[in-house]
Amino acid sequence: MPSTALPLAYYFAAYAGFGGALLVLFVDPSLPGESFYHSRFVALVHLLTLAWLSGSILGSLYIVGPLILRLPMRAGKADWIAFGSFLLGTSGMVAHFWINTYDGMAWSAMLVTVAIAWVGARVIRGLRRARIPFGVGLHVGLAFVNILAAAAFGMVIGFDRSRGFLTVSPLSMMFAHAHIAAVGWVAMLVIGLSYRLIPMMLPASMPAGRSLAISAILIECGLAVLTIELIRSSGGGWFGAVLIVAGLVSFVARVRWMLARRQPRPPALPPRDWSTWQIHMAFAWLLIAVVTGLVLTGTPADQDPLTLMWVYGVTGLVGFLAQMVAGMQGRLVPLFAWYRAYAASGRAPSRAANALPSATFARSILLCWAVAVPLLTWGLAFADRIAIRVGAASLLIGLAAGATYIIYMLRRAHASTADETAVDPAMRELFRTT
Repeated sequence: MPSTALPLAYYFAAYAGFGGALLVLFVDPSLPGESFYHSRFVALVHLLTLAWLSGSILGSLYIVGPLILRLPMRAGKADWIAFGSFLLGTSGMVAHFWINTYDGMAWSAMLVTVAIAWVGARVIRGLRRARIPFGVGLHVGLAFVNILAAAAFGMVIGFDRSRGFLTVSPLSMMFAHAHIAAVGWVAMLVIGLSYRLIPMMLPASMPAGRSLAISAILIECGLAVLTIELIRSSGGGWFGAVLIVAGLVSFVARVRWMLARRQPRPPALPPRDWSTWQIHMAFAWLLIAVVTGLVLTGTPADQDPLTLMWVYGVTGLVGFLAQMVAGMQGRLVPLFAWYRAYAASGRAPSRAANALPSATFARSILLCWAVAVPLLTWGLAFADRIAIRVGAASLLIGLAAGATYIIYMLRRAHASTADETAVDPAMRELFRTT
């Protein structure tokens, strides 16, 4: 059984953090300015990368761990302490970025790192006994190694801003830190879990074999090369980028293999699954981000590629990674809601997990993201305040709908559960404890 409350705590903290960043952009669309490298905009970026992406991932691991990876992930007191550490550390980082005090940001980052390390230790320890393909476990393990490396980079950058001990460009270090976090942590973990989640969503046959490790090896090698090239400012980032793209192509090839091996659809599954369509839209933005990134590697720095950098960052972070998380939530939360209702009453809900989603909610969320991502991309790339404000408002509405959607599915699952008084008290207590 997945933990009954901790995933919700992470999810709603993620919604609050990302919503706060969008609210700031809506109120002050001129805040980004012409450069993304100033402390207040970096604070907003970390509300996206830490609060939304990392917070959603940590919460989801307490769901996919037991249900998909077969890991024992029951939440105890230490897990709630880790959540508090993550929340306090993220808030401290954003606040210190906002007031431009980098020492405080680095110390706050340690709290976030401890929380992620705790969850990672639990996951990796469970993977040693889990019956999953080696390639899936490799993706998950490397993702945690990468996020700890990204955290170390970030703290070094923070302490350097007040002490000046680095002999390399702080901007180069920031680019390396950003790619380790985005590609090595979020993308690596999303790809690894997708090898189990996508067949469940379609449904389709589960891929197996050591070939699943190819994407992890290519992405990790490419990330290592790209990191070195970025730190050295050697201008040869294309080789690392090509290796990362090759890893993504390997993943897409496995997805095509799944699509060719569809299984009969469960009777309760809606004919049009809008959350899965949102994942498709996220992959379309990934293609744009990849093409833009490859163009950037061949663009000389003296040609002012700032517009391309904005397009690359927004399409990659918001269009692909952030939207991928939103789409996967639309398929994970019904499972979580069903098991939560089961654990509360000791009896299976009358509605199947696939019958809990609402097409109206999911379609509305998809439309909000479909409007917001191109507007934010255009607005930030060309300093168009109207586009930024409308895009931020659209995404705010989408987030509000997403949070309401989670509550809706939880309530719907509980409403379909049989009367708790009809359940044997000992059995009910067993499910509660579990």
